[in-house]
Amino acid sequence: MTKKTKKTLIWSVCIFFAAILGYGTYYGVSFYDGLQSLQKEGEASPFKDLEKVDAKVPGPPEWEGTEPVNILMMGVDARGFEEGEIPRSDSMMVASIDPVNKNMYLFSILRDTYTDIPGHGKNRINTAITHGPNTAMKAVSDLLGIPIQYYVYTDFQGFIKLVDSVGGVDFYVEKDMSYSSIADKNEYDIDLKEGMQHLDGDAALQYVRFRYDKMGDYTRTERQRELIKAVAKKMQTTTSIMKLPDILKSVSPYIDTNMDVEDMWKLANVAYKSNMSGSEQVPPMKLLREETIGGAAVLTVPNEDNLKAYIQEVMNPQAEEEPAEGDSSTDNSQDSSGDSPDSKSNSASLSAGADN
Repeated sequence: MTKKTKKTLIWSVCIFFAAILGYGTYYGVSFYDGLQSLQKEGEASPFKDLEKVDAKVPGPPEWEGTEPVNILMMGVDARGFEEGEIPRSDSMMVASIDPVNKNMYLFSILRDTYTDIPGHGKNRINTAITHGPNTAMKAVSDLLGIPIQYYVYTDFQGFIKLVDSVGGVDFYVEKDMSYSSIADKNEYDIDLKEGMQHLDGDAALQYVRFRYDKMGDYTRTERQRELIKAVAKKMQTTTSIMKLPDILKSVSPYIDTNMDVEDMWKLANVAYKSNMSGSEQVPPMKLLREETIGGAAVLTVPNEDNLKAYIQEVMNPQAEEEPAEGDSSTDNSQDSSGDSPDSKSNSASLSAGADN
């Protein structure tokens, strides 16, 4: 190798590593700025007009990093609302992450659940966010019996941007879905066909919004959980990780949260190492009752202690004890009445159809 060739090679290697270092610096700075931009404060906050009212509700507990953390995720339909107006949440989910056991659980909350809204009497759970995020977190915490440390708030456009930013998702649509509304100027019509297909942001929104079947909001919450899991899985791919600064820049205008950058970083690390261990609708149908209160169709929970116990059963499943050999006294297939446990559970199911 000549001296000139050797010098050229050394310079090429130096330029290569400089480029990597430069990109790494750009990626790090852009990633940090993107995370920081998700937390809105002052005039940038969508809840700026509610701060005084919402401040009367106790703030969320701090997460120390070792105990389970629970995040309330709320999606709203902001069409037709003026700046500063907060619509009711169209969807509500709680993501629970256990950093010790590396487990994650995803709960969909039926939006017509009738419960206490701190400082505002009883109402549907989806009205809580109209009084501010502290109120929404406290209402959900009291209902489920678990601390809610964080919230994430977005609207339809934020969801569309997120799905498009990760390149869409491959997803199986279980049936034809069709809905048209002249009142909405057909802007959010739904037209999906059954089968495996690639959903962009608009198609994904159609899928999670559809509720025009026999089970209404019950099956819609299940679809929302499955689609969110598909998006989360896509976010964990190497391609999406490399695009994170661009993804954050795209969705930032439509998202608000109380998490700071350090919180997000810790949560991202824990979530990446955790497995999805459960996905449930809450309250479960067996604990619900359909009622009409004040002329509105709502879903009540006659015994909220049973609901809290159900949440703990999902998050802390107990291993079934094996019956002793030769012990014929234990029969898992039937109880003393002759009915199987599953048949009793199924007989408690309710039909749905609650409107907005």
